Amino acid sequence: MAPPLALLAAALPLLSYLDAKHQLTYDYAVISSFLYSRIRCLLLERRGRLNPFYGLEKRALSPTDCERLFLIYQGREYSYKEAYELALKYAAWLRERYNVQRNEIIAIDFMNKPAMIWIWLGLWALGAKPALLNYNLEGDRLVHCVKISTARLMFVDVEVKGVLEGSEGQETRRRLETEGANREVVIFDEAAERVVETWKGFRPGDEERIGAKLSEMAMLVYTRQISTSSFSGTTGMPKAAIVSFQKTHYGSGFVSAWVELKKSDRFYTCMPLYHASAALLGFVGAMMSGFTLVLGHRFSTKTFWPEVRSSRATILQYVGETCRYLLAAPPSPDDKDHNVKIAFGNGLRPDVWVRFKERFGIPAIAEFYASTEGTSGSWNLQRGEWGVGAVGRSGSLVSLLLGSGVKIAKMDAGNEELFRDENGFCVQCGYDEAGEVLWKLDPNDIKKTFQGYFRNPKASDEKVVRDAFKKGDAYFRTGDLQKRTRDGLWYFIDRIGDTYRWKSENVSSSEVSEVFGLHPSIAEANVYGVALPNHDGRCGCAAIVISPPTSDDEVRRELSKWVTKLPRFARPVFVRVVKAPGGLEKTGNYKFVKGTLRDEGADPEKVGASGDVLWWLKDGEYVPFGRGDWEGIVWGRVKL
Repeated sequence: MAPPLALLAAALPLLSYLDAKHQLTYDYAVISSFLYSRIRCLLLERRGRLNPFYGLEKRALSPTDCERLFLIYQGREYSYKEAYELALKYAAWLRERYNVQRNEIIAIDFMNKPAMIWIWLGLWALGAKPALLNYNLEGDRLVHCVKISTARLMFVDVEVKGVLEGSEGQETRRRLETEGANREVVIFDEAAERVVETWKGFRPGDEERIGAKLSEMAMLVYTRQISTSSFSGTTGMPKAAIVSFQKTHYGSGFVSAWVELKKSDRFYTCMPLYHASAALLGFVGAMMSGFTLVLGHRFSTKTFWPEVRSSRATILQYVGETCRYLLAAPPSPDDKDHNVKIAFGNGLRPDVWVRFKERFGIPAIAEFYASTEGTSGSWNLQRGEWGVGAVGRSGSLVSLLLGSGVKIAKMDAGNEELFRDENGFCVQCGYDEAGEVLWKLDPNDIKKTFQGYFRNPKASDEKVVRDAFKKGDAYFRTGDLQKRTRDGLWYFIDRIGDTYRWKSENVSSSEVSEVFGLHPSIAEANVYGVALPNHDGRCGCAAIVISPPTSDDEVRRELSKWVTKLPRFARPVFVRVVKAPGGLEKTGNYKFVKGTLRDEGADPEKVGASGDVLWWLKDGEYVPFGRGDWEGIVWGRVKL
């Protein structure tokens, strides 16, 4: 009989083969991370400690953790103890000065900075809920977001106050203060910060926070609804996604375990805290797992690596565009001079992935796919060469134990709706076939995992499909197309319908079309996203029909100013002037057709074949776009 060591040695190649084929080691890490976050959520709920304020308090009162660093911002360091003391000062100020109460929603319009975090923590200490506003919003969109939140109080960063100044800004402020409620708008500057720091700290009693349920709102994060039908009629105004305590802890807990974050790690992010990824995975993750958050004010290629190096960050957070911009910066001998072991984020495109790792010496990429209002996600911790470009990865164990919760469903190519077979049910895609990602819901208790959009039941209902694969079931519609390969890799293909992604923001084509349609000289407008070489996401293109007798040049000059009604990221980079006698192509029920326009994109040769003319937004003005301009984009000489 062979000795045990000999048997083990003989079995090792087989075990190695099985591990590689079925991804057993990787699946074990995913499943254990999932179980860890699940168990932690249940225990926190049972103990009445779901509010993340308790995570900060636990570390601030721990003899071993209290002096450890919680936050680093522009060289200023805050220990867990200091952060806790500041949170109590802000809680006292919010209660005594503004009478903030449990479950109240308070709007915060801030750029990344410690004061935003202290206000946020002060609200949580009182059991109140922050509504995190995108600081790029102004005018109608800003008023809309604040109104739907029901907030009676709004804190505005002094750096953002420009949206409330000037004739238009003053009108915005008047509307904020009067529409929907008598609302107080507070400009928060350094003087106000110094005042709060003199306040005597106040720890609100546990009765302000205990009793919270996993499905209860922790915060509001604004997003644009992903239209799941080309006939939805979505206005494109931001929706207030309810981020529950469950999602808050699932997201932060899973990621911390999945990438094996330790207390000694330093997590760098300059992504805006009003986005769920930085808010949950960075800010909340630090409090709950004990690592240090290194916060950048905003993304800049000039400050990114210096901040990473000076803070000795070990994890950095990205979105795809940031990695491309970092690669576009001139090479430096210091490119690999850092302590980063993992780059973590979403949206890293395959053509950037390997070059980013190699140039900056990044050992691993932790790419994930999720959405603010979504109920699940996918993850790919990628090392070496295999798995580049995938947004998810699942072996045999994950597919067996967790796979029933996600489906890729076939789409009806004619109307961008889910395809139904002769029995009226959706059909799962095969391997390497693109379809919409659907996440399973409890049909008897949808809000257990999907809380929807605040005060918007119609938009919430549109995200749920019932009787999908069998009678009585229910699934969450992501609005995204993906495909899965036989070896368990998941690849993002595109967004469905009227929404495209540009500059890390979701843009509603119907919203942009509405603005163009209001121009007196535009008869028809159809907006869509077009892919460009060497660029992530899709940029906006507006196909328009000009009303006679207005000249093209006159409209072109007027549009340059007209599009300033839109946020910068939503302003179409291209305008296609349609010359066909029948105008824009339509369906039988007079809906605009986007497919051909998307396929032709911004290639002047393809567009010109139909007699149409292209303009592009250059230095704030629309100017003619020709073959030479297109070649500049193709060869990477022009970055938009």
